This record gives sequence, structure tokens and C-alpha cells, in this order.
Amino acid sequence: MNISIVGTGYVGLVTGTCFAETGVNVTCVDIDEKKINRLKEGIIPIYEPGLETMVINNFTKNRLWFSTDIKEGIDLSEVIFIAVGTPPGEDGSADLKYVLEVARQIGRNMNNYVLVVTKSTVPIGTSVKVKAAIQEELEKRGVEIPFDVASNPEFLKEGNAVEDFLKPDRIVVGVENERTEKLMRKLYNPFVLNGHPILFMDIPSAELTKYAANSMLATKISFMNDIANLCELVGADINMVRKGIGTDTRIGNKFIYAGIGYGGSCFPKDVKALIKTADDYRFSLRLLKAVEEINHDQKTVLFDKVNAHFNRNLQGKNIAVWGLAFKPNTDDMREAPAVVIINRLLEAGVNVKAYDPIAADEAKKIFADKIEFGKDPYDVLIEADALLLVTEWTEFRMPNFKVMEKLMREKVIFDGRNIYDPAEIIENGFAYYGIGRKF
Repeated sequence: MNISIVGTGYVGLVTGTCFAETGVNVTCVDIDEKKINRLKEGIIPIYEPGLETMVINNFTKNRLWFSTDIKEGIDLSEVIFIAVGTPPGEDGSADLKYVLEVARQIGRNMNNYVLVVTKSTVPIGTSVKVKAAIQEELEKRGVEIPFDVASNPEFLKEGNAVEDFLKPDRIVVGVENERTEKLMRKLYNPFVLNGHPILFMDIPSAELTKYAANSMLATKISFMNDIANLCELVGADINMVRKGIGTDTRIGNKFIYAGIGYGGSCFPKDVKALIKTADDYRFSLRLLKAVEEINHDQKTVLFDKVNAHFNRNLQGKNIAVWGLAFKPNTDDMREAPAVVIINRLLEAGVNVKAYDPIAADEAKKIFADKIEFGKDPYDVLIEADALLLVTEWTEFRMPNFKVMEKLMREKVIFDGRNIYDPAEIIENGFAYYGIGRKF
């Protein structure tokens, strides 16, 4: 089977590579010539565990090709996935200009039947616009060529995307007819041998499912953060509350960890887009508006704790930061809480020195020379007045307190992810601040 993926960003590259892994012939297309040339050399533009090896392996075995020529991809393929970006507009809506431009190019260049699948995260009604854009170009050419459209939202977690794609808990596909369903079932059959389902549904339902799923997860996070802030006022411990509710099978134990807010390329953008879609229909998603507001405020909680500890006199303080990416196992800095926290520290006159095992290069694009970057976790602790744990990378879980004591000027830890045992921290002579905890 021959398919094309238009867009070699996070979703497109993972999707194309994983399909190639099953023996499908995949052409990945992108207008960025530099990126395509680097991919041919085995240089991956994103950090995702396991992806580089798979790209090189499938490229070497001639199952995965990279091209800047969309016509080449169209000519070779029975199925074309649109996986280009949908950046948020100023009003929160998803910008579809790249998606619709790909659709127009398909209409200008297709000569045989093709199934066009939206893989990008797109608002409800996008498939109708994609179909109209393709049909308009066909009419301009004066030709009648059959085609179908489908919606196939992705549910990949950054840092675990390859595993998520190869072993999905479900695959959602929106279709309009039996022919499309048959094609998509054939393509995805190797991925559901674990017994997990392919869920076929109408296209609007598939498009909404993606936004609803991410918005539900964002809601759980914001709910727990709100409860964590209440815990501090009433003397409760959010970790105990989490265990108490997480054992209820109706609630579950995932996405109920309190912290300093969610970030990344999906949750913030998708929550905004769903709110905007509802507003367009004159319906207010009041719960999601509260979720967004809570998350915005939560990103300042750790700074507020630092500010209070130092009696609102941070000028000239040296603060060490562990973790910059919005979550572990990625270099993604989009909407990362670290950006908000560090900017607040800089505004208060703090000298910031940060370490992240992967995301330092991305952070340098944001902060330039406004902060220092350490070569390892302990390098940033030299003469530090405090340590802020911002991203819960595995290597931060068991610090050497004796080394820390010798390096730091003041012994205080602000644990933005609640990964440390407060009793152990205090036993080692450090002051401890967590999120929603009694210590």
C-alpha cells in the first residue's frame, strides 16, 4: 500500500514512520527543503524516544521517503494524510490555511482516486472545507475524479508517541462511506492486533472527539490544581486526596497529579479552539473557560511561593531551575510553565541558572542570554539561594543532598511537581515547598 503524509512535524513524522514500520510505502512531504534534506541524512527535527532509529531503519529499507514535491506524493498514493500545523489565531481558533492549501494542491494535482485524511487537529467542519477546496480545484481543471475525505485524529503523548502509535488504546476514524472505512481498516489493522478497537463514526464526531479528549484531560489537571490550592488553606495533603479519589474506578488515577499547570502544543491550543468553536455557535463552554483560567493562574504559583519565602525581596537572588520542557522526554517549550516562572523571576531581578537534559537549545531561543544554562543539575546549584523543580525528569528524582548542601548558599527547595518526600527533604536540613502539601 502506498500513502503520503503531508507535513513532517511531530504528528506527520511519527505517523509516517510508524506506518512504514508495518511495511507500508510512505512518502513524507514538506515544503521545508532544509528539513527534508536533514531527514534524508537521518537528522530528526524533534526529540522523541525511539523515533530516530525507526526513521533511519525504514529509510534505509526504502519504505520511507522524503520529498518537497507534493505532486510526487499524490501520484504515488492511494491515501494522503494532511498533518500540517494548525496554529491558534489571536481569538483562539485553529488556523486552517495550511490544511486548506494542501487540499487545494491535492485538487490541482490528483489524477486518480485518492482518500484524503485529516490527521492535523482541526475544528468541527474542517472536512467539509477540505472537500470543497479539492472539488473547487477539480472544477477549475474541468475534470471529474472521485475522492473521499476522512478524519483520523491523533492521540499521541509527547515522549511516548512511537509507543502510542504502535500500540494504541483506540483508533478514531470519521468516514462517510464503506469504501473509506475499508481502506482505513486495512491500513490500521496491524496496529489493533492487541485487541483494542478502531472506532468508526461520522466525521463531525471524530473531529470533536480529539478536542473533547484533550479538554477532558486538561479539566482533570486544573481540577486537581484547584483542589491542591485549597489543601494548603485547610491543612490537607493533595497527595493523600489524590490517592483517596484515584482508587475510585469511576475517576481513575491518571492525570490527577497536582503541579504548576499544563503546557505543550496540544492542551492549551485545543482548549482554546474548542471554546472558540462553541462561541461561534453562541454556546459558552463555561467549564473549559474556568479550566483555562485556573491553568493560567497555576503557572505563577511557584513564583508566588518563592516571592513569599524571600519576603518579596528577590533582587539579586540566585535561583536554580531544574527542568525547562513542559513535560519530561521532550524538548517542547510551547506553553511551558518554566517560561512563565522564569520570566517572573527575571522581572523581579533574579539571576536564573537552569538545566534541562534535552530542552536547553529550545530554551535558548526563548531566553537567549537572559539566563545561564548549566552543564548538569549540580552545576546550576553553585551559590544558589533556592532550587525550583519545574519538570520531573527521571534524573532529578534522587538528588544527592550532601552535594547540594555544599553547593547551595541557602537550603530551600520548591518542588513544582511534588516528586520529593517532604520529610526526607526536611530531614536533610532543607526547607521544602510543594503544591498542595502540608509541609
